[in-house]
Amino acid sequence: MHSYRSHTCGQLRKKDAGQTVRLSGWVHRKRDHGNLLFIDLRDHHGLTQCVVDIDSASFKIAEGLRNESVIRIDGKVIERTTETTNPKMDTGDIEIQVTEIEVLSIADTLPLQVNSDADFPEETRLRYRFLDLRKEKLHKNIVLRSNVIASLRRRMIDQGFTEFQTPILTASSPEGARDFLVPSRLNPGTFYALPQAPQMFKQLLMVAGFDRYFQIAPCFRDEDARADRSPGEFYQLDFEMSFVTQEDVFAAIEPVLHGVFEEFANGKSVTPYPFPRISFDDSMLKYGNDKPDLRNPIEICDVSEIFLGSDFAIFSNLVSQGAVVRAIPAPGAAAQARSFFDKLNDWARGLGMPGLGYITFSEGTAKGPIAKFLNDDRLKKLQEMANLKDGDSVFFVCDKVKTAAKNAGFARTKIGQELGLISENTFNFCWIVDFPMYEQDEDTGKIDFSHNPFSMPQGGMDALLNQDPLTIKAFQYDIVCNGIELSSGAIRNHLPEVMYKAFEIVGYKPEDVEKRFGGLLNAFKFGAPPHGGSAPGVDRIVMLLADEPNIREVIAFPMNQQAQDLMMGAPSVVEKDRLKELCLDIRLPLKAAPAAC
Repeated sequence: MHSYRSHTCGQLRKKDAGQTVRLSGWVHRKRDHGNLLFIDLRDHHGLTQCVVDIDSASFKIAEGLRNESVIRIDGKVIERTTETTNPKMDTGDIEIQVTEIEVLSIADTLPLQVNSDADFPEETRLRYRFLDLRKEKLHKNIVLRSNVIASLRRRMIDQGFTEFQTPILTASSPEGARDFLVPSRLNPGTFYALPQAPQMFKQLLMVAGFDRYFQIAPCFRDEDARADRSPGEFYQLDFEMSFVTQEDVFAAIEPVLHGVFEEFANGKSVTPYPFPRISFDDSMLKYGNDKPDLRNPIEICDVSEIFLGSDFAIFSNLVSQGAVVRAIPAPGAAAQARSFFDKLNDWARGLGMPGLGYITFSEGTAKGPIAKFLNDDRLKKLQEMANLKDGDSVFFVCDKVKTAAKNAGFARTKIGQELGLISENTFNFCWIVDFPMYEQDEDTGKIDFSHNPFSMPQGGMDALLNQDPLTIKAFQYDIVCNGIELSSGAIRNHLPEVMYKAFEIVGYKPEDVEKRFGGLLNAFKFGAPPHGGSAPGVDRIVMLLADEPNIREVIAFPMNQQAQDLMMGAPSVVEKDRLKELCLDIRLPLKAAPAAC
């Protein structure tokens, strides 16, 4: 027999009754019933109940076992009686009658309980992550992550993509976040940067003629943590394609994403492809942001004209000065008690809004604090524009365009949640397209790139030469699922003359462009194919599939909010001799200086 096991702890069934077996694993739970002692033995594959009789030579050993100690047991597989079967366990029809126990490793007192669903502080969970990972839910999440990545890889290869690895030590890139820098010993005073994304390299692979590239790529950005963003590092399904239009990119990646989500959806429905295309402008108007959650059926609309010149002076005056009014329908809300509306008003004020004005339509009558200021014609037109039926209510936000969109988007989500309108059993995908190429700073009036500066402008050079920059759209797109942005992508600007002009509009001279982006620009001067791609985030995909609110729950060894690895003690102070070798000297602000300095 094998030294440690003949079977795993999730393998044995009724058909194995009568066999002599050997199992190894962790003591998940121990129950003392006097003459019998029960041990739930756990390994990666599952749980098996083991029974030690008081007459057994191993009973004393079993009595002294602590939870999470590692043991090896020998014994006989016994079929349980109908009354004692456990349908919640895959091995619940059998148990092991133990004849021998060998202790392989003794566990100290546990800082967190593995066999409990009780919450523990984040610091404890991260410091003892190896214990946290033993817990069933988190263990399954990490296995899910592995299976999702395997599925993504298989599907990309089936779509004709070839996997390449790109450098980790590289030059600083223009992704927008802070780089992680690595000092060079051989080139004192200079630094590598860890890649924020393989953007430059994957485009260079297209210039090199490889046509369809992909990679499960590690990316590094020195930015703050969020629920859907891990500090420090993350992984993405990075891909790029040559000789393609925007629609070609969509057609290549949609079957991959749809297939992966359908494979691991656990009964939830998935948007069939082709996924809906929503323009950036429409998304900002109808949903209040550029990553709409389409599980929420509410659509915002502009009703500024209803209030312009109306008796509701607050809105009327603001609209005449350039503000807009956004209407957020609340289907069926007319039947809600007054407390529902008061609660939403208090919520809005808590976000810094003046409140949420509203009107309800019930039994042919309009009611609410704003209704009396609108005549019948305006109320009828409001119902038509906002698609309001009898029994519906509608809330209003009035402000400058960007602020109104943002606040209306918040209100749409809150109202959808309060009315129970957001489906929990679907993955709703969409593409956001036609992003503006440029935007204007409201305070300085300066024109800058709105998103990716390397996107191809729609209309090419002609648009850059003859259009108002603020009207130019880019061949840039985002893929969104359930209100989570999975990735940005674009058809790239592969023409040097168009790139020079695009950067000139925001104030870059040709020499500035060559200095900052010379590696990519020089390659384009030797014949570059039209190309484009995207990079859906692996962590976010798994987070959605695992139905986890925080990305930390799908990463094996995440950092905390301060980008610290509590388990390994990173980042850490480096010895002076090592710094000297790198020609570095550390000078910290006095308050930030650690005791070791």
